Amino acid sequence: MLASQPDMPCPCGDGRPYADCCQPLHQGRPAAGAGRLMRSRYSAYVLGLIDYLVQTTLPAQQALLDRQAMEQWSRESEWLGLEVTEDAPDGDTASRARVSFVARWADPDGTRHSHLERSEFCQLDGSWYFIDPNHPLSVGRNDPCPCGSGRKFKQCCRY
Repeated sequence: MLASQPDMPCPCGDGRPYADCCQPLHQGRPAAGAGRLMRSRYSAYVLGLIDYLVQTTLPAQQALLDRQAMEQWSRESEWLGLEVTEDAPDGDTASRARVSFVARWADPDGTRHSHLERSEFCQLDGSWYFIDPNHPLSVGRNDPCPCGSGRKFKQCCRY
């Protein structure tokens, strides 16, 4: 679809061509920030790039994801747009951020939906990761963070 037409506008809605926006991230370039990662993840749903969605989820949660459901939702939905309403640091460290957004889509029967979410992200070794709220981590605030950073959970990927 858009991957074969890089001059088309990027699905994330920021107005740039796909080739200059989300495509480099889909091809392996790290996102410059949590908001950029959020936009690239929306574009990945539009384009059916499930591997990218898994790879950009917090490593400790990746095995918990339902790839089949993600693929089905991606394939069967008509993606109607993304609006990022907040992209801000979370707390006192540059390694955590939150992004609020509204994603819009329609089901195969034409039913339209909008989903408002405030997502949490953390940065590990120069790469940003989405912390999936559907798969809570069972870890105490003083336990080592499951991301493998070596820091306590409360100082790292807590959400």
